[in-house]
Amino acid sequence: MATPHIACEPGDIAPLVIMPGDPKRAERIAKTRMDDVRLVSDVRGIAAWTGTVDGVPMTAMASGMGVPSLSIYATELFSQYGVRRICRVGTCGGISSKVAVRDVIVASSAHTNSSVATLDIPGVSLSLAASYDMLRAAVESARDAGRTVHVGAVFTSDFFYSSRTDVIPGLDRLGTLGVEMEAAGLYACALANDAEALAVLTVSDHLKDGSADLSADERETLFQGALEAAVAALKA
Repeated sequence: MATPHIACEPGDIAPLVIMPGDPKRAERIAKTRMDDVRLVSDVRGIAAWTGTVDGVPMTAMASGMGVPSLSIYATELFSQYGVRRICRVGTCGGISSKVAVRDVIVASSAHTNSSVATLDIPGVSLSLAASYDMLRAAVESARDAGRTVHVGAVFTSDFFYSSRTDVIPGLDRLGTLGVEMEAAGLYACALANDAEALAVLTVSDHLKDGSADLSADERETLFQGALEAAVAALKA
């Protein structure tokens, strides 16, 4: 039956979900990468599209921005719709000098200032990590395609704008690759629901080296490489 945020029956959602942040990007993925695609839900501007990718049933659905928004959709997908795997495919800001604009980051884990890491068990900060099988497949796919790929921790921030100037240098010293706003929430939801998740990110700008942000056209072109890595991860 429908949930408060997804208006379809469980069989309408595939067990494998591609999850960008942007609803328009989810629609673009559905219409350009999926076959036999159909709109199965459209609530509060977040649509879900189900079809097949290379013959494998998949759903494309946006998360919106931030841990709270993603957590709503991921929780309902995992707990009510039988989803087994979700792969976030999006962008991030580079932190480490080892990464450059246009590179792909496969997030093996996610540090965060969100409470998702500390809510469930008093006195414990959970280790929020990706599915190994998904991670391995994504890395192999991206490398086979000739992309520059980095594997490691990212920082999931609850704040796009922050007055804290010490956070990024501290994370950089610990080898954190990039910053975004959803991966930790996705990994926490997967952990809570005995499911699998991964975030595959394109570096769209860099916080340290002053690289120019990608243009809208570049974002879409380079996003395709991360998308194919995400598809490989879901199919692994």
